[in-house]
Amino acid sequence: MSVIYKIAYLLFLSFVFLVSTGGEAVAGKYPATIEALQERYSDEINAHRKYNAYAKQACKEGYPNIAHLFKTLASSEAIHGRNFKNILKKLGAKPKADTHPIDSGSTRTNLKQAATVERDEIDTTYPTVLAKIKEENHQDAIRNITYAWKSEQQHRDLIVKLQKASSAFFGLLVKKIEGKESHFHVCQVCGSTLLEKTSEKCPICSHTGKYKEIPPLSEISCPVK
Repeated sequence: MSVIYKIAYLLFLSFVFLVSTGGEAVAGKYPATIEALQERYSDEINAHRKYNAYAKQACKEGYPNIAHLFKTLASSEAIHGRNFKNILKKLGAKPKADTHPIDSGSTRTNLKQAATVERDEIDTTYPTVLAKIKEENHQDAIRNITYAWKSEQQHRDLIVKLQKASSAFFGLLVKKIEGKESHFHVCQVCGSTLLEKTSEKCPICSHTGKYKEIPPLSEISCPVK
């Protein structure tokens, strides 16, 4: 082994050591933030799976527009999960998602369940998480958790409009929204969900031109009764 090769090899080992210990040092500064991000990451992965299952159920019942909404929410949750995963990696933590079986009922039941979950996350979960990590002041984590919190508020508003109508007049709701064009747009940076695409800044993350329309489900992928 030449002297130059030995020196290069030792420099490489030193670099690996510094990177690994640096990651441990960073992780040690943000234990509450990492714990919160792990919980949020796991919840977002399960929310993504849940809304996809709800979309599939809506398709089975012949409600492609409701299925379109659920697919849109699933897309938004996936973006939140991606953001949390990336921050965990930067902090030297391995992202872990504890998945669980998805309990999917009828579409009417799923709308009610979704509205309840979104309300609980908005009113309780996210404020608690943000208070928990405030002292550690990891700005990237605080920012992205806040993005997700505000996106969930948009989700609730979209779901509640349907859920209220479905409480007693589900048949009328279906007649009103099915058979019409549905449009949903999701910001690829923060997961913001809008009915109309905007060329202005995202109302949540302030990025411009980052909205992507979620394609409606076709009669082939979601056949109507």
